[in-house]
Amino acid sequence: MKTPPIFKAVNGLGLILLFIIFAMPFIWMASTAFKTLGETLTFPPVWIPETFQWGNFAQAWSSGPFLKYFFNSVIVTLFILILQFATIIPAAYAFARYNFPMKNFFFALTMICLMIPSQLIFLPVYLNLSSWGILDTIWGLILPFATSAFGIFLLRQSFMQVPEELLEAARLDDATEWQIIRKIMLPLAKPVLVTLALFSFIAHWNDYFWPLVMTTNDTARTLPLGIAMLRQVEGGASWNIVMAGNLLLVLPILIVFFFAQRHIIRAFVYTGVK
Repeated sequence: MKTPPIFKAVNGLGLILLFIIFAMPFIWMASTAFKTLGETLTFPPVWIPETFQWGNFAQAWSSGPFLKYFFNSVIVTLFILILQFATIIPAAYAFARYNFPMKNFFFALTMICLMIPSQLIFLPVYLNLSSWGILDTIWGLILPFATSAFGIFLLRQSFMQVPEELLEAARLDDATEWQIIRKIMLPLAKPVLVTLALFSFIAHWNDYFWPLVMTTNDTARTLPLGIAMLRQVEGGASWNIVMAGNLLLVLPILIVFFFAQRHIIRAFVYTGVK
């Protein structure tokens, strides 16, 4: 049945509206990052700067130890990804392919962890890390996120779609469980793995709350905290400098998303979640 033109028009208008809602704040941020301070205060707003102020980025970067913040963010995000994959892959494989006592109970506990926000449990975690003496350290930002309930759930769903006959054939060829995971399960779950890596990267690269709670000096502070400090200047914030810093913060995410988007589409359209 052919779609009536009115439905196509409504669908097109809806897509335009969604684009405006989600894209306009980013476009405004990018525009403000290149403005002079005077243009940021002009009304009606100036969308296209008269002269692009590339020096805003240098000023934002040189306003603090941003190179240190950047490397801290890279180290924290990278080690979280490594630890998460080291824990969620065997856990997801066990939940998907093994029957063991209280399996459903432990999976239910995993799902409960998925529903609890980190802000609700930060105090006992903070006290534990304090007793271990790792506050104001990189490890204090990494260890609380060494696994991911969402990652276990999503990867388990992907592993469950692999035919059992394929695994039995591999076992008949004397393949170990690790070889089955490495040569069969992980290649088939590659889109899901890339999607999980991207979600985790975005969440922890942008994380503001946990570094704010866990750090009190520049030793282990990450980039989001450094960007937030751009607003704490005498005489009020220079919003063109703040937005330049925010654009520097979001740029790695855009680059990673550009290269990973094909796998994300495959993960949710072709693989699906059953």
